[in-house]
Amino acid sequence: MNRRLKPVADLAIVLVIIIAVLYGCSTTPKSTYDPKDLSYLYNPLRNQINPRYSIINQNSETSVLSIKFFNTDLFFSQANPSGQAMAQMFLSVRLYNITQGRLLADTGNFDLDIVKDPKKNEYLYRIPLKVETATEYVVEIKLMDKIRQIMVQAFVPFNTLSDLNMYNFYVRGHFGRNMLMRPIVRKDEYMDLVYMKPADSMYIHVFKSYDEFPYPPSMVLPEKPVATEPDTIIILPYSDTLPLMFPKRGIYFITVKREINDGYSIFNFGSEFPNLTSPEEMMGPLAYLTNTDELTAIKSDPKPKMALDDFWLKCGGNVEKARELIRIYYTRVVYANYYFTSYKEGWRTDRGMIYMIYGPPDKLYKSNDDEKWGYRMPSVKSSWGTRYSVKEDYIYFIFKKRPSMFSDNEYSLSRSETVVTYWDQAVLSWRKGIVFRLDNPAEY
Repeated sequence: MNRRLKPVADLAIVLVIIIAVLYGCSTTPKSTYDPKDLSYLYNPLRNQINPRYSIINQNSETSVLSIKFFNTDLFFSQANPSGQAMAQMFLSVRLYNITQGRLLADTGNFDLDIVKDPKKNEYLYRIPLKVETATEYVVEIKLMDKIRQIMVQAFVPFNTLSDLNMYNFYVRGHFGRNMLMRPIVRKDEYMDLVYMKPADSMYIHVFKSYDEFPYPPSMVLPEKPVATEPDTIIILPYSDTLPLMFPKRGIYFITVKREINDGYSIFNFGSEFPNLTSPEEMMGPLAYLTNTDELTAIKSDPKPKMALDDFWLKCGGNVEKARELIRIYYTRVVYANYYFTSYKEGWRTDRGMIYMIYGPPDKLYKSNDDEKWGYRMPSVKSSWGTRYSVKEDYIYFIFKKRPSMFSDNEYSLSRSETVVTYWDQAVLSWRKGIVFRLDNPAEY
């Protein structure tokens, strides 16, 4: 059944990330259309609609999907019968029961006529989903801008396995009462934690921020461990109007029982996240382009900005090229933070590492358990007399979804399945001032 939704009143400051060039100057050949390829999801130059999604288990029979649109996502036009500035979206929702082998459990189609409100920066819609207890689900969402004729997809996992897990909580701004779709906060930002069941107390388990970064994809080593014991536990009486503020960098895991691994995580990654603005912050992502001794020397330099500039100037050879490398590299850092952040900043994840060095994937296939990224190799031409054919080949990185008490967005690179990575060539290319691309081998 088609339904027309009305927006929920919601107002907040929107984080605006300026889109810069993610690729180098090289162009790539056109590929045959692949309907299963979702690579546009991680390429902001191809994906103009970036809503936020959240799911809350309301009761034993209903979960609620919340979708938040920002003004920057929407195209408003007065070319409609009402003459009002309006964005017109079509929304298709399909709920799959993963526990029973991807069984279709609920569907819905909606027309969203979003009237522009000059007092709003965002528009929130809530959609009920029919669920059962003790079940894992994934929601497939398709959004079409009917005016611009562009469509995007999203896949949002959740479960009803426990009344105590993250899908039974949400946070909202304490003063604006707006629903916060991502549990990432800054110093001096006040919020309320809302738990959907009765509770007497809340336990805030405080963990230090995760400051490690992954090994290169060519190294098959055990994954770096994550702390499971908090530094401290703060006990507070539960109230959904109690203003909470998390002033220091770190992981805050909140439960309604003391000894339990189910709860809701809130992260403080610093006041500038997802951006990196200080030289000290910008040194961290150099870990993928330097060795340990070189990075240590850069970080310990008494003049951090000069050390950072000197590194990129050596790579680029001149100021103009160095600026171009910095712009591309750190734009990728920002988008890695936007797409891949879990309990650590997105640039510190396996997916973030590959994204920063190789760029957005040319192919992306998603399943309930993994993501498969493909990067185009140089085309191979074969000829028979006057005829010839062009064969496209790819190298693939496979990321397995990893269970985490802190996040449902944690994936690790399956290094044993990625035999050839061209990692050394990729790093050398960057160090020579060339943005690496596999399908332009003459450039490195």
